Amino acid sequence: MKKIFSALLICTGLHAAAQSTHENLVQYVKPIIGTQRMGHTYPGATVPFGMVQLSPETDTASYELNGKYNPKVYEYCAGYQYEDKTIVGFSHTHFSGTGHSDLGDFLIMPTVGALKLNPGVADVPGSGYRSGFSHANEVSAANYYKVKLDASNITAEMTTSARVGFHQYTFPKSDQSHVILDLMAGIYNYPDKTVWTYVKLLNDSTLVGYRQTNGWARTRTLYFAMAFNKKFIQHGFKKYDKREVYGGFWGKFNQSKNFPEIAGKQIRAYFDFKTEEGEKIKIKFALSPVSMDGALANMQAEVPGWDFDKVKADGQKLWETELEKITVKASTERKQDFYTAMYHTMINPTIYMDVDGQYKGLDQNIHKADGFINYTTFSLWDTYRALHPLFNIIQPQRNADMVRSMMVHFDQSPEGMLPVWSNSANENWCMSGYHSVSVLADAVVKGNAPFDAEKALAACVATARHRSYEGIGDYMDKGYIPDERTGVSVSNTLEYAYDDWAIAQMAKKLGKTDIYNEFIKRSENYKNVYDEKSGFMRPRKADGTFRAKFDPLSTINEGFIEGNAWNYTLFAPQDPEGLIKLMGGNKRFVPYLDSLFTMNLPDKYFAETEDITRDGIIGNYVHGNEPSHHVAYLYNWTDKPWKTQERIRMILPRMYKPTPDGLGGNDDTGQMSAWYIFSSMGFYPVAPGSVNYSIGSPSVNNATIQVGNGKTFNIVVKNQSEKNVYVQKMTLNGKPYTSLTITHQDIINGGEMVFYMSSKHK
Repeated sequence: MKKIFSALLICTGLHAAAQSTHENLVQYVKPIIGTQRMGHTYPGATVPFGMVQLSPETDTASYELNGKYNPKVYEYCAGYQYEDKTIVGFSHTHFSGTGHSDLGDFLIMPTVGALKLNPGVADVPGSGYRSGFSHANEVSAANYYKVKLDASNITAEMTTSARVGFHQYTFPKSDQSHVILDLMAGIYNYPDKTVWTYVKLLNDSTLVGYRQTNGWARTRTLYFAMAFNKKFIQHGFKKYDKREVYGGFWGKFNQSKNFPEIAGKQIRAYFDFKTEEGEKIKIKFALSPVSMDGALANMQAEVPGWDFDKVKADGQKLWETELEKITVKASTERKQDFYTAMYHTMINPTIYMDVDGQYKGLDQNIHKADGFINYTTFSLWDTYRALHPLFNIIQPQRNADMVRSMMVHFDQSPEGMLPVWSNSANENWCMSGYHSVSVLADAVVKGNAPFDAEKALAACVATARHRSYEGIGDYMDKGYIPDERTGVSVSNTLEYAYDDWAIAQMAKKLGKTDIYNEFIKRSENYKNVYDEKSGFMRPRKADGTFRAKFDPLSTINEGFIEGNAWNYTLFAPQDPEGLIKLMGGNKRFVPYLDSLFTMNLPDKYFAETEDITRDGIIGNYVHGNEPSHHVAYLYNWTDKPWKTQERIRMILPRMYKPTPDGLGGNDDTGQMSAWYIFSSMGFYPVAPGSVNYSIGSPSVNNATIQVGNGKTFNIVVKNQSEKNVYVQKMTLNGKPYTSLTITHQDIINGGEMVFYMSSKHK
């Protein structure tokens, strides 16, 4: 299980100042776009790639129920459910569009009246500190969130810098105004998730502390500093810990009220104020992966004062700068889709270091990033496909720093491997493949490698030869992973084969012939799980026979992860020509590909799947999960390339809409959105690690991409309309262009590509 859509917001009333001569682009960002059934989105405040992602939580579903996994918790991967009627508070860390989760650290909730330290339940108003709210009183935009809390008549606003969350609460007149700091709250929470918590007051308006949790990331420690713009009258703590066998002699003190420190596993704190009507209580909440002093230093460096509007405006200027890297001409709705997608692609990965460059490494020691920004939140099974290739065009320096971050991960890894799915100085080992090698190879092959490329290749090779990791030994010996070894033997074999091809391309670029020969041979292993008799990729047993009982439509226990055989049979992006030949040539391959989009997939085949619904499926084509994101482009290797254009223009409006239920599946830290950006401009990286992008059908009227060094690559679309989905001809820099691919160099050199569209295919 894994993911689901993206971080979003309902953009109502954003009026940030434009930072260029063209229109203000942040006005088109609609940070609430999810799917109809799930709500794994968060309408919060963050700056591009920010460590702090400040957002409301709408419930407190526990990961555990009666000693077992609670399926309800899956709806709260991002903490926020659009259909919920209450808010329990505002926390500082979130994942954007994943279907497994963690985080939700340091929840703050303002209240008035009698102090309540339990959140209560949604269907009993007044049972705790949670509050009802209405979407009519909710505003969400780039780096800004605002909502009225009905229970207290408090208006909550928030904005951020990279490492600091800035809260602004407008209170009514009250002698019983409170701010609650819930150090027990979290996403995918359960009673024993918090390993230890510590809080220390520095004075009557400032405190510091940390919390260590054991969850998806098993040793995650996060430090904080919290400052109020007004002194609190009094404060208190409540511990909910189980009775300790031995707790020392702290019982000499009454630690519950006005005590300077507290430590334990289950703690809530409160701070009391008297407020006048309309008085604003402001809070700065800084994070650090290193220390409490680091959090204080981050706060002082990034938000030294108390000007909320300035911090908001500064963050929106950062967003405007990033959004301007691609400007498009299109309808208002298409711009909303496009710039919401741009927003989503620049939420993750996240900065993971203090302002002085210090960060906690995978080895749990403190390191200092030397000449690069250290990043975390690498959902690589998703993002290698289009997000990192997009960064190689519009964020080359950031992508290079992300590669450096992966390299120090390798250096610090006890297993001697590159990241698979890493977060907060932890390897989570989620999903299959070793797709960091694709990210490294794509950067090297495309010439965006201001790092030690030979060392990067060595790390890739070491990872790919790690025999004890998820069937790699069998894969190396047999050329496939046996069905008996793992329940995802086929998808792992296919994904390893692609990754091996990426390593081969990197080795070829660096002139390492022996490594190239080894891995280009391994890249053909996808052929070893193809069953010619059934016409599908299929689980193969250790004795060489294919599993007898097999359903190509099922996603459960059939040898694949987040997909069925019908989709995964098409997963050989490194060798479409070879795959088409393997499957019988155009005469069989084209009808097979057609059937994927046109057949009816009965509900029973995805009823048990948490992370996909009918909304993310077209026929049997599952766009809401990533393994099929390249599939519509495969027609380009057949005798009917116009069908790629037809399919792309069908997928775009069906899977992406600027509405709360407008994303047809899992955004997965930006991958779904990166697919949209590429495809709406008319090209897509079918096989990262290649310099080629496959031509599709642009849906925008025009696009201008800032490719660096003052150059732009312009896409001009003639005769654009909803019906004119077919490309009749193209020109590149004024010359006729007939290829179905365009190279990375053609794009970053700058120039102009013109598409001439028609309602009829050639």
